Amino acid sequence: MPPKPTRPMPSEIELHPLTITINGEARSLRVAPWTSLLDLLRHDLQMTGTKKGCDHGQCGACTVIIDGERINACLKLAVTLDGASLTTVEGLATDGRLHPLQSAFIEHDAFQCGYCTPGQLCSGVALLDEGRAGSREEIREMMSGNICRCGAYPNIVDAIEDVMRQRSALKEAAE
Repeated sequence: MPPKPTRPMPSEIELHPLTITINGEARSLRVAPWTSLLDLLRHDLQMTGTKKGCDHGQCGACTVIIDGERINACLKLAVTLDGASLTTVEGLATDGRLHPLQSAFIEHDAFQCGYCTPGQLCSGVALLDEGRAGSREEIREMMSGNICRCGAYPNIVDAIEDVMRQRSALKEAAE
């Protein structure tokens, strides 16, 4: 009978260096090669704003912004992010002021249970920064990777559309 394969002991695991900027703060870390970004944030760094939903990239609860792009943190290995800049829901507010989309979510009651809200906010902020959505239908399509089991979709779209209009008005006024 062949010997059973053994798992490496924690002291035998080769940890990989990782330098990453999270919400404006540079961090030097050492991570196991199989650590997802979601687990790094929630378990290792105790940043629990980013939620674990399906853990398969299908619900969007774990959406964060990496170098300006919306990413499902459950599908991204932390070791692949050396040198990256990451924004989580905790980093959207600046100087004690909510991000305009956070304020719009409150104004439009764009959440019920709130579980999907961090992912919806990060996805919405990146969507607004991309500048590609020009209509309500495009917002819905581009936010389709973020699931809300409570059904707050119309209010979420209202909030994003409101901030999109505000940005457009400011841009026109500046020209």
